[in-house]
Formats: sequence, C-alpha cells, structure tokens
Amino acid sequence: MQNTYKPEGHLIDTLRNRELCSTVAGLEYAMLHNIILEGIAMVCDSKFDLHIGLGECEGIISRDEVMYCRGDEKIKDIAILTRVGKPICFKVMGFEQQGDKLIAKLSRSEAQRECFDNYLIKLRAGDIIPAKATHLENFGAFVDIGCGMVSLLSVDCISVSRISHPRDRIHCGMDIMTIVKSIDYTSGRIYVTHRELLGTWEQNAARFTPGQTVAGIVRSVEPYGIFVELTPNLAGLAELRDSKDQHTAVEPGQWAAVYIKNIIPERMKVKLVLIDTNRSALPPSPPEYFIDTDKISHLDVWRYSPACSNRLIETVFC
Repeated sequence: MQNTYKPEGHLIDTLRNRELCSTVAGLEYAMLHNIILEGIAMVCDSKFDLHIGLGECEGIISRDEVMYCRGDEKIKDIAILTRVGKPICFKVMGFEQQGDKLIAKLSRSEAQRECFDNYLIKLRAGDIIPAKATHLENFGAFVDIGCGMVSLLSVDCISVSRISHPRDRIHCGMDIMTIVKSIDYTSGRIYVTHRELLGTWEQNAARFTPGQTVAGIVRSVEPYGIFVELTPNLAGLAELRDSKDQHTAVEPGQWAAVYIKNIIPERMKVKLVLIDTNRSALPPSPPEYFIDTDKISHLDVWRYSPACSNRLIETVFC
C-alpha cells in the first residue's frame, strides 16, 4: 500500500499503524515494504536520541535521524526535545540486539525525505493541502504539511481581518487546510496561505443584513472608530455611541455587540454602531471554509472583492 503524507498524528490511531507497530513481525513487514509508521516519542536521552513506544521491542531514532535537513540546515536540540510526548513518523531501518533487548532502529529523516521527494516538491502554487499548527510566533504560525515537514503561514495570510497574533485564530495542534502560496525550489521551502479558504467579501457579507445586532470581536481601536470583526474575512467600522469614556474602555480582543447600520458592496464597507463590549477568553473556533476541499484541490485565482467594487483584492497563484 502506498504511503500517504499527512501531518504527524494522522496515522497513529489507524488500525494498520497499530497492527504493524505492535509486533516485531509487523515492524519487519513495514521495513520490507517501506511503510511509514507513527509512534509516541516517550524519552529523549542524553545523546538526544528519541525512544519510541512500540509493542514487542523498543524503537530508537538516533539524533542524526530525527530530521531531514536540506542544504546547510542543522538539527536544533529544541526541535528534538519538543517531540517528546507527541506522535512522530518513522521508517524501520533494521534491528539490533542489545543484551536481552531487541532494538528497532528507526529513521524519521527517511520518512521525511520520501515525503519531500514524492509529495512536497511536486506541489505547485494554488494546491490545497492539509496542515497542522505546531508553533506560533508573532509573525506567523509554523505548520506541519506532511511527516513533520514545516511550512510558514505568515500572520497576514491567516485571514483578511487583521489580527495581532496567530493565536487569535489558531492553537497548537489545530488541523487546518492551507493553500500553497509559493515554493522556493532552491531551498525546498514551502510557504502557505489560509485566508483564501475563508470566503469572499460577498460570501461573508451575505450572512448579515442592516438592522441586525450581532456579536463580533474588537480588532483595532482608532480615533475615528473601532474595527470589529464579524467573521475572519469580514470586518466593519463601528461608530461610538456617545462619550470618549466609551472609546477608552474598548480594547482589542473584547467581544462586542454591534448594530449593523449599512452594508455597501461597492466600497466593501460595513457600517456598525457599537452597543456593548465584554472580555472573553474563548479559544479560537475551528475555521469554516467556503471551498469544499474534498472536491476542489487547486485554485488559480481567488478574488475577494465584489465585481461592483473598484477596489481589487485578489490572490493569483502562479
């Protein structure tokens, strides 16, 4: 059976993976047929070798086999330490008897090499692929796009509505869909985007009508008004009801009740009136996609702007 190259964690609970990892015979079969498996990294020893929990024997991934490095890349110790307690993919490379213990010699780098050569390097801009968030920074989210191979999803590509940090949308371990934004074929680095899956201006605005009072999230407080996010790809400008005291009391991140005063497609404007705000610590909700990613696997162009608008916001995947 051909290997599939999903983010780490997608194989570990499958029946096939459990059966092959539970016995020496299963591991030998996986080695013979070049099958990628997954297990939990239970220990990182003093040599930075990872010990994988298997059934009838212990699996070890040596430090130099933990990550597939291209060019002048080097394995960082923290990249190894942070794998402990998490699913990790590997290929079985052989067996070694150490005293009364049988050790399965494993390689994550070989699994990643195959993923890169057979899948990632063959992608093109516009391809829609699954990903899993692994690490968040101010400038973006690092996501696993296959066998632990990491891509950058920059903060401005997460949604049209601006956010101050990726944690406003994503949490570590969250499964999302992404679109390949660009590929550097020299370095092998792949960059992805997400906002093109979250709907156009018209698709999002169609959920609302003037006269409604709805919930949103304050994203920016300006002298001329307050930008409130209604959906990840739609924000409106809220007027203040009365005093300056209200302006100073409003902070980014608060939930807001806003009255929809007007929706203007030609200008891509949603005019709001701020009714009330309150602080909430709700975690990010799973994203809602306007594209059926089970049926559509590629985009050439995505246009956010309505046809009636003179302002053009679009993404052209070359």
